Amino acid sequence: MNERRRRCPWRWGDREFAPGEEGEAHIDVSLRYVGEPVQVPVIVWRGKRDGPTVFVSGAVHGDEINGTGAIRAMIYERPFELTAGTLLFAPVVNTHGFERHERYMPDRRDLNRCFPGSRSGSMASRIARRVFDELVHRSDYGIDLHTAAVRRTNFPNVRADMTNLTLASFARAFGAELILSSRGPRGSLRRAATEFGCPTLCLEAGEVWKVEPGVVEYAVRGVRNCLIALGMVEGEIERPPFAIETDATSWTRSKHAGFLRLHVAPGDVVERGQLLATNISLTGKRLSRLKAVRKGIVLGATTIPVVAPGTAIFNIAYAKHGDMMRADRAISRLDDDHLHARMRSDLARNVRIVKPG
Repeated sequence: MNERRRRCPWRWGDREFAPGEEGEAHIDVSLRYVGEPVQVPVIVWRGKRDGPTVFVSGAVHGDEINGTGAIRAMIYERPFELTAGTLLFAPVVNTHGFERHERYMPDRRDLNRCFPGSRSGSMASRIARRVFDELVHRSDYGIDLHTAAVRRTNFPNVRADMTNLTLASFARAFGAELILSSRGPRGSLRRAATEFGCPTLCLEAGEVWKVEPGVVEYAVRGVRNCLIALGMVEGEIERPPFAIETDATSWTRSKHAGFLRLHVAPGDVVERGQLLATNISLTGKRLSRLKAVRKGIVLGATTIPVVAPGTAIFNIAYAKHGDMMRADRAISRLDDDHLHARMRSDLARNVRIVKPG
């Protein structure tokens, strides 16, 4: 367990949660203009036996509510029983942005670039400090749930610093097909928490302003897998059909303004030279064709087919040839009702995918 943890995970203010007890707490993070407190709600689950403490956070970006939906599903549907340790659920970290359906804080700062924060800095920095002190300082591990930015969608992928051996093991336990290795942006919750000594991963899945059933299922399964790996929940870890770890990704961008015909979807494996999208004018004239520069897997995609020159269309992850071949074979053997196949189908419904022609 994390020797740097400073706060007791089951003691919040005057309340102490007994073994096997569950309940609500909160973090006072700021004040509204009229002087009313702004609070981040926290749901505390304490197992009957001692064990690690894990925080699960959602909506650090206020418009990314798939994580909020996943946490609510765990709270209300009870997909697992906590037998050891403590779980801290923070379904909405950025309450200001959440209430306004916005990514940012009222001071226009990105909360996920402000951690660990400052007690005397900007509004966003002060809120980051309060959340960090009350949530990260109580935890041994963290899972931060995100989506793609506005006008984009992401096939589910875990992001973690895989050079950190403890975090690498935790990230692999999540059971994602794709793991992107990086420390994370400076000021992000996962990077600051990991540097503090609380190994934290980030799940990127789906798009803003939605609670997508497949994304919720994916996130819940991943959290459960991580808790099983830590001995906090009983059961067997559900392994993905394939696993790719990489730090190599790139965006394919439009060359002309126009209207896109998309030919691949998030989760698809693409070959070098494969046609990804055709850019046409509003009158039907073909302007350009976008092709894959090498074999890879589609990590993310635009959800807006109208583009200007330089618009990001597809984010593609690359890996070793052998890993890509195994992924290709695994995908071809999946039934239509497999979660990977359903995720690909669900995410593709947000845009029109057509055959090249």
